[in-house]
Amino acid sequence: MAIRKVVTIEDSVLRKKSRPVVKFDEKLWTLLDDMKDTLKKADGVGLAAVQVGILRRVVIVDVGDGKPVELINPEIVEESGEQEGQEGCLSLPGEWGIVKRPDFVKVRAQNRKGQWCMHKGEGLKARCFCHEIDHLDGIVFTDRAKHMLTEEELKRLNEE
Repeated sequence: MAIRKVVTIEDSVLRKKSRPVVKFDEKLWTLLDDMKDTLKKADGVGLAAVQVGILRRVVIVDVGDGKPVELINPEIVEESGEQEGQEGCLSLPGEWGIVKRPDFVKVRAQNRKGQWCMHKGEGLKARCFCHEIDHLDGIVFTDRAKHMLTEEELKRLNEE
């Protein structure tokens, strides 16, 4: 397992659409394990393969509620409610914005063995699922942000 370099917004790869995973092999498993290590080291809650320069539909979400969730070829099949809150991204260090997302999502995805399964997320997990799946389509959170936060606004929000 290894720590991979997280690409930043200057890299055009972040604006490209990721391709579906068709081979569920050791190369994929290594990518998943490396992404988990990279996410942990970066102290983030979500990471898409495109953020480490790999244009495949692979996502890791770890909101600190137990075990990291691996999503391969994910698609949102249900969403409800609404939340609006602060969002940032490992590929846009220091940038924060206010983004509206569903409060609940259900995601259909494959696991590392290629089996289809369902994952549900509320609150932060729902936000992460949406944010990372957006990455797979070349969308970054600033595209959806209602307002980008200044340093003063960010400081005030974090003090509340």
